[in-house]
Amino acid sequence: MAIPREKVLDNSITLMSEGYNYILNRRRRYQSNIFQTRLLGQKVICMGGEEATEIFYDEDKFTRKGAVPNRIKESLFGKNGVHVQDGADHRHRKGMFMSLMTAERLSELMDIAEKQWEIAIADWQQKRRIILFPEAEKIMCRIACEWAGVPLWANELDQRAHDLSAMIDAFGAVGPRHWQGRTARNRSERWIKTIIEQVRSGQLKPREETALYTIAWHRDLKDRLLDLQTAAVELLNIVRPTVAVGRFVTFGALAMNDFPETKKKLQKGDETYTRMFVQEVRRYYPFGPFLGAKVRNQFKWGGHHFKKGTLVLLDVYGASHDPALWEKPDEFQPERFKEWNGSPFDFIPQGGGDYDIGHRCPGEWLTIDLMKVSLSFLANRIDYTVPKQNLNYSLVRVPSIPKSRFVMQDVTIR
Repeated sequence: MAIPREKVLDNSITLMSEGYNYILNRRRRYQSNIFQTRLLGQKVICMGGEEATEIFYDEDKFTRKGAVPNRIKESLFGKNGVHVQDGADHRHRKGMFMSLMTAERLSELMDIAEKQWEIAIADWQQKRRIILFPEAEKIMCRIACEWAGVPLWANELDQRAHDLSAMIDAFGAVGPRHWQGRTARNRSERWIKTIIEQVRSGQLKPREETALYTIAWHRDLKDRLLDLQTAAVELLNIVRPTVAVGRFVTFGALAMNDFPETKKKLQKGDETYTRMFVQEVRRYYPFGPFLGAKVRNQFKWGGHHFKKGTLVLLDVYGASHDPALWEKPDEFQPERFKEWNGSPFDFIPQGGGDYDIGHRCPGEWLTIDLMKVSLSFLANRIDYTVPKQNLNYSLVRVPSIPKSRFVMQDVTIR
């Protein structure tokens, strides 16, 4: 049976006008988890659902090489990073990242996070109002750099946090936001290159368990040190995603405001509920819209013949709002995760598949733990008021964030 095909010359403008819902809208319209369209002048297959996700992460069928547009590499991911690798090279590079995610190192990260939140909220008391989103990004920047072993001077914090934020904000952007992201990446890579050069020359001696040391001295399968550019990209692939957690923290604060009963439950200090709340924030609110890969070897699935080299987009946002996977997906219900025992292919806000050898984000545990610490602080360590403001967020703007960035007033420590 032939799959649905959009009869358009190009649907790129429609994609931009529908944002996160572009693929999900058509899956519902066509009552199909797979359809064909045209984007940026080429044929593209879009698909979603648990079975489609499992197929998408089959490395015999798909490759990431050539799937990420240069404009995204030039702003968000950087060139030659782990995101665009496959096969043995990817597994080896991924192993470098996974070696940093030990229980001991994650525990140290949480200690750093608690300390940095205490410093921040002491400062907030001195101000009548604060805007949570940029504040959370600066906190995450300090946490990431301290944990990774990256020197960060107080007088450069604003610039570094702003640049890392601009790289993230450029993901779905055109025009000024995109160019700001590219400029921010170039500046950030120069910063990190200098630090790695200092490590390799012996001027800087980070602890061996840190990301800075690990990446500066990592060797590829041919026993060669990473070139300076690639090493900088990979170290930024530790720091930048950690700063992105500030976006989840802001949405978590929005959830506590919009669903006040959840804040009361968080204030009881129940570890299980806190984790359920964090997972529901990651499911309910928009983060990544979709992921791309190219067909490595031709195959047939879902009534369609996938030709080698075809670009395929996987519906990430739709996976979290699919009624086939979630009961009442458009309602905020942390308790849905109480008995949840999902597969690696149904809950994919940061990618799916296997952690160790696949393309699932190795920082997912880090994200969850940082959110737990951060949202517990907002619920339990401070009181504040939320003045009238525009807290709406757009499903067209990618990445999304509340319009007002969540303004807080009269912060006091409990």
